[in-house]
Amino acid sequence: MAEDDLREEFLDVPPAPPLTVGETITKALLGMTLSPVCLLLGRLYGVPGLGFRWAAIDVCARSLWKRPRLLPPRTLVRYLFWPMDSTRYFEFEFAWSCLQEARGASSYLDVSSPRLFPVVALLRRKGWVAVLINPQGEDLGQTASLVRAVGLDARCTLYDIPIEEGLQRHGPFDLITSLSVIEHIPDDRSAVRNMWNALKSGGRLILTVPCAAQAVIQYMDRNPYGLLEPGEDGYVFFQRLYDRRLLARNVFEVTGAPRTVTVYGEKRPGVMAQNSRWRRSDRTYPAWMEPYWLGRNFAYFADVDQLPGEGVIGMEFAKP
Repeated sequence: MAEDDLREEFLDVPPAPPLTVGETITKALLGMTLSPVCLLLGRLYGVPGLGFRWAAIDVCARSLWKRPRLLPPRTLVRYLFWPMDSTRYFEFEFAWSCLQEARGASSYLDVSSPRLFPVVALLRRKGWVAVLINPQGEDLGQTASLVRAVGLDARCTLYDIPIEEGLQRHGPFDLITSLSVIEHIPDDRSAVRNMWNALKSGGRLILTVPCAAQAVIQYMDRNPYGLLEPGEDGYVFFQRLYDRRLLARNVFEVTGAPRTVTVYGEKRPGVMAQNSRWRRSDRTYPAWMEPYWLGRNFAYFADVDQLPGEGVIGMEFAKP
């Protein structure tokens, strides 16, 4: 299946005006009040990954104890009451369950995952030494602040470089994680190959990507990461949603079949896209509601082919 055979979607995201001081205070107060309620409802629904809410609280406590001035109050509030968004709850839970069997690991590479996961992993695995790479300098700067705030700077090396450069300088690694990343890379197959080549024999590679029963390539009228040039129509490559055939061609032909696979997706088509538009276009979006929202709208599926709409797939690979 060639890339130009994929169904295309063009996403129009209206600009979100910055929050006023009053809106910021209101959002924080509502989050403090309603976050525990939505967390409880999520638990009743059996939403995965809720333990990472407690991990985020631990991150805040360590920051306040060790280096209280490194993280701004807004960041601390976010980690306390809405540290993750949408399917990150599933992705973090999946990746963490895979890490339970990687106890012999010591060298760890994370490729541009949401920063909370590698930080929590390092806090819980005292002997690990990590390289964190992310070509988006501003985002990596925020990760660096969090790493310093919790006292992990002696065990972390951070680079704002593309994946191919980061893997040439370091490795091989016992463990590599990359959560919701390769779908945003135009040459995703090469990115997977670079990670696979940087893995030690017997090492583990953990990937998560968005998926659907039929593959889709999405373009956006906004340049969310500032790393790619827009086309003549003004749209920028945003991401792929992988189906069975695209996973086989762009991932499994490099790595072989995954050791572990789990699929989590929306019960009704369109729910995730609607939520994503709301989250991107409205800075007052109530992020604290997402455990409840996930519980109502998402479920586990046996296979990507069974998805009625969008989902996310977690995959763990073991290198021979």
